[in-house]
Amino acid sequence: MLTPEAVVQRQLEAYNACDIDALIAIYTADAQMFEHPAKLIASGSSALRERFLTRFKEPNLYAQLLKRVVMENRVIDQERVTRTFPDGPGSVELVMIYEVQNEKIPERGSSPVQPSLMVAKIA
Repeated sequence: MLTPEAVVQRQLEAYNACDIDALIAIYTADAQMFEHPAKLIASGSSALRERFLTRFKEPNLYAQLLKRVVMENRVIDQERVTRTFPDGPGSVELVMIYEVQNEKIPERGSSPVQPSLMVAKIA
Protein backbone atom coordinates (compact mmCIF):
# COMPACT_ATOMS: atom_id res chain seq x y z
CA MET A 1 0.00 0.00 0.00
CA LEU A 2 1.30 3.44 -0.94
CA THR A 3 1.74 6.08 1.72
CA PRO A 4 0.10 9.49 1.23
CA GLU A 5 3.59 10.92 0.65
CA ALA A 6 4.28 8.37 -2.11
CA VAL A 7 0.95 9.17 -3.80
CA VAL A 8 1.69 12.89 -3.83
CA GLN A 9 5.23 12.24 -5.08
CA ARG A 10 3.79 10.23 -7.99
CA GLN A 11 1.47 13.16 -8.70
CA LEU A 12 4.42 15.57 -8.80
CA GLU A 13 6.41 13.27 -11.10
CA ALA A 14 3.46 12.80 -13.49
CA TYR A 15 2.89 16.59 -13.55
CA ASN A 16 6.54 17.28 -14.39
CA ALA A 17 6.51 14.56 -17.06
CA CYS A 18 3.31 16.08 -18.53
CA ASP A 19 1.84 12.57 -18.39
CA ILE A 20 -1.88 13.35 -18.35
CA ASP A 21 -3.04 9.75 -18.02
CA ALA A 22 -0.75 8.98 -15.08
CA LEU A 23 -1.71 12.28 -13.44
CA ILE A 24 -5.47 11.86 -13.79
CA ALA A 25 -5.20 8.25 -12.53
CA ILE A 26 -3.92 9.59 -9.19
CA TYR A 27 -7.07 11.64 -8.60
CA THR A 28 -10.52 10.32 -7.75
CA ALA A 29 -13.17 10.69 -10.47
CA ASP A 30 -14.89 13.39 -8.42
CA ALA A 31 -11.71 15.15 -7.21
CA GLN A 32 -11.89 18.85 -6.52
CA MET A 33 -9.20 21.51 -6.88
CA PHE A 34 -9.41 24.67 -4.78
CA GLU A 35 -7.57 27.96 -4.58
CA HIS A 36 -7.24 29.02 -0.95
CA PRO A 37 -9.38 29.43 0.98
CA ALA A 38 -12.41 27.91 -0.79
CA LYS A 39 -12.54 28.96 -4.46
CA LEU A 40 -13.40 25.85 -6.49
CA ILE A 41 -11.37 25.93 -9.73
CA ALA A 42 -11.95 22.40 -11.05
CA SER A 43 -14.24 19.51 -10.17
CA GLY A 44 -14.16 16.01 -11.65
CA SER A 45 -11.78 14.19 -13.97
CA SER A 46 -12.81 16.05 -17.12
CA ALA A 47 -12.25 19.49 -15.59
CA LEU A 48 -8.92 18.41 -14.09
CA ARG A 49 -7.81 16.92 -17.40
CA GLU A 50 -8.71 20.12 -19.29
CA ARG A 51 -6.89 22.30 -16.75
CA PHE A 52 -3.74 20.16 -16.75
CA LEU A 53 -3.66 19.83 -20.56
CA THR A 54 -3.76 23.61 -20.87
CA ARG A 55 -0.84 23.86 -18.45
CA PHE A 56 1.10 21.13 -20.28
CA LYS A 57 1.22 23.31 -23.42
CA GLU A 58 3.72 25.56 -21.63
CA PRO A 59 7.23 24.51 -22.75
CA ASN A 60 8.95 25.48 -19.50
CA LEU A 61 6.45 23.95 -17.05
CA TYR A 62 8.15 22.45 -14.00
CA ALA A 63 7.21 22.12 -10.32
CA GLN A 64 10.13 22.02 -7.89
CA LEU A 65 9.47 20.64 -4.43
CA LEU A 66 10.98 22.97 -1.81
CA LYS A 67 9.54 21.47 1.40
CA ARG A 68 7.10 18.73 2.35
CA VAL A 69 5.16 18.03 5.54
CA VAL A 70 3.09 14.88 6.02
CA MET A 71 0.34 14.73 8.63
CA GLU A 72 -1.64 11.48 8.52
CA ASN A 73 -3.49 11.55 5.14
CA ARG A 74 -2.60 15.19 4.34
CA VAL A 75 0.53 16.23 2.48
CA ILE A 76 1.56 19.88 2.41
CA ASP A 77 4.10 20.88 -0.21
CA GLN A 78 5.86 24.15 -0.78
CA GLU A 79 6.57 24.26 -4.51
CA ARG A 80 8.13 26.65 -6.97
CA VAL A 81 6.39 26.29 -10.31
CA THR A 82 8.10 27.62 -13.42
CA ARG A 83 5.71 28.35 -16.24
CA THR A 84 4.69 30.81 -18.94
CA PHE A 85 2.44 33.64 -17.75
CA PRO A 86 0.68 36.12 -20.07
CA ASP A 87 3.60 38.54 -19.44
CA GLY A 88 6.26 35.91 -20.16
CA PRO A 89 8.20 33.13 -18.42
CA GLY A 90 8.31 33.20 -14.64
CA SER A 91 7.79 31.28 -11.45
CA VAL A 92 5.35 31.25 -8.59
CA GLU A 93 5.68 29.72 -5.15
CA LEU A 94 2.69 27.75 -3.93
CA VAL A 95 1.63 25.95 -0.82
CA MET A 96 -0.18 22.84 -2.01
CA ILE A 97 -2.38 20.83 0.34
CA TYR A 98 -3.29 17.31 -0.78
CA GLU A 99 -5.73 14.95 0.91
CA VAL A 100 -5.09 11.28 0.16
CA GLN A 101 -7.65 8.49 0.58
CA ASN A 102 -7.21 4.90 -0.62
CA GLU A 103 -4.12 5.83 -2.66
CA LYS A 104 -6.03 8.57 -4.55
CA ILE A 105 -6.32 12.33 -4.20
CA PRO A 106 -9.92 13.51 -3.77
CA GLU A 107 -9.03 17.09 -2.85
CA ARG A 108 -6.23 19.49 -3.58
CA GLY A 109 -5.85 23.11 -2.55
CA SER A 110 -3.33 25.80 -3.36
CA SER A 111 -2.35 29.14 -1.93
CA PRO A 112 -0.34 31.11 -4.49
CA VAL A 113 2.15 33.85 -3.83
CA GLN A 114 2.67 36.69 -6.34
CA PRO A 115 4.48 35.32 -9.43
CA SER A 116 7.91 36.64 -10.26
CA LEU A 117 8.74 37.02 -13.93
CA MET A 118 12.11 35.92 -15.23
CA VAL A 119 13.85 38.66 -17.16
CA ALA A 120 16.46 37.72 -19.72
CA LYS A 121 19.12 40.32 -20.49
CA ILE A 122 20.36 40.14 -24.04
CA ALA A 123 23.73 41.74 -24.70
